[in-house]
Amino acid sequence: MDNLHKRIAQVVETSGLTNTAFSEKINLTQPSVSKMMSGKQNPSDRTIIDICDKFGVNETWLRTGEGPMYKEVSEEEALSEFFGRMLKEDVPYRNEIILCLSRMSPEGWKGGFACAS
Repeated sequence: MDNLHKRIAQVVETSGLTNTAFSEKINLTQPSVSKMMSGKQNPSDRTIIDICDKFGVNETWLRTGEGPMYKEVSEEEALSEFFGRMLKEDVPYRNEIILCLSRMSPEGWKGGFACAS
């Protein structure tokens, strides 16, 4: 488990979330996450799996440091995740973005983003 705590800290940092927000996403307390990041506490297998699931992290990388940090996902999976978040969360201008995309012609997709009003 050497340097596992550093990899957890790296996931927290790259997530762009505060320690508190990160801990809430994996159903832990902020002090527990801080202890894991400092190496004072080892994560359970369940916590490792939750980190990987919630943040798209490669489990082998998190446990050993080997391989890429993030799971490789197909374009379809990435789009599905994006639109799922877009519809589920309160994203600013969500409806406007989706309407803009829905109104684009096939030619518009090739030439860039010029939305019809």
